[in-house]
Amino acid sequence: MGKIKKKRTLKKFLKDKNIEFSVQRYLIDALSYMALGLFSSLLIGTIFNTVGEKFGITLFTDVINPLAKQVTGPSIAIAIAYGLQAPPLVMFSCALVGACGNELGGPVGAFIATIFAVECGKIISKETKIDKLVTPAVTILIGVLTALFTGPAVSTFMNSFGNLIMRSTEMQPILMGSLVSVLVGIALTLPISSAAICIMLNLSGLAGGAATVGCCCQMIGFAVMSYKENGIGGLFAQGLGTSMLQMPNIIKNWKIWIPPTLASAIIGPLSTTIFKLENIPIGAGMGTSGLVGQFGTVTAMKAAGKGGVKMLISILLLHFILPTIITLAIAKVMRLKKLIKPGDLKLDI
Repeated sequence: MGKIKKKRTLKKFLKDKNIEFSVQRYLIDALSYMALGLFSSLLIGTIFNTVGEKFGITLFTDVINPLAKQVTGPSIAIAIAYGLQAPPLVMFSCALVGACGNELGGPVGAFIATIFAVECGKIISKETKIDKLVTPAVTILIGVLTALFTGPAVSTFMNSFGNLIMRSTEMQPILMGSLVSVLVGIALTLPISSAAICIMLNLSGLAGGAATVGCCCQMIGFAVMSYKENGIGGLFAQGLGTSMLQMPNIIKNWKIWIPPTLASAIIGPLSTTIFKLENIPIGAGMGTSGLVGQFGTVTAMKAAGKGGVKMLISILLLHFILPTIITLAIAKVMRLKKLIKPGDLKLDI
């Protein structure tokens, strides 16, 4: 009886502290908010830098972009802390944790350090009479120690794995182009962050280009094939927002996922072999969301000395035109066979 009572007490304590050990909490919620932190710092800074270089705006290139890079770690940490519903003192203390984690282990180092810091901060929060001193101290200490012990090793592993994917894509561009395109595209539609995954893996080059194509196929594909049900609002919500809006419909009829996924399997190898589109990590997992994937592609291609009209035509073709044509063609066949029925793609927007 004593053990049962102790377990119940611990369970109630964790519930009171809003600590929940689950995939939803750490691999969906935390990862998604991490992506928002990245968008609000590193990613928007890159977009400013691209525009600044194009039009000669030094404010964008010399001020905003360098500062955006500097605050990436704190932005990631505060965003994750917010997503994990941390108390204010814990949340604000995570700025230092994020800076340390990002310095020692990159974005993945900041991610892991912040999770440990937040949960330990929650445990100690409001448990002492000197909460304003103890809570920040414990949060920062746990976070920094976690960053020191795990950040470099985990970052090295993720970078090595990402390099393996990129080398494999260069060696087997058809197979890996299709595989990377499909998997990252699926991740974009699932309630996890494909952008955060690509950044953690530091996915760039041809693999980054294939990942972008997969994301574009999901977003543009769902947007055009559901136009009759959702109209212009749905077209922009999915085409420039996120295909994740279709997840409730996918659960009801998984077959609606086939057209955009097959499109990504077909177009991915075209990207890695014929057109050789590349991308940078922060654009690879974004697709057409806010046109970030296209900004990233332009940045990567110009850095590789492959800019110009040909590049713009390739982006237009692989990111917009082909996903539209191929997805609609597959969807039409599936509708004729009654595999996709009217209303299957209707969004509640």
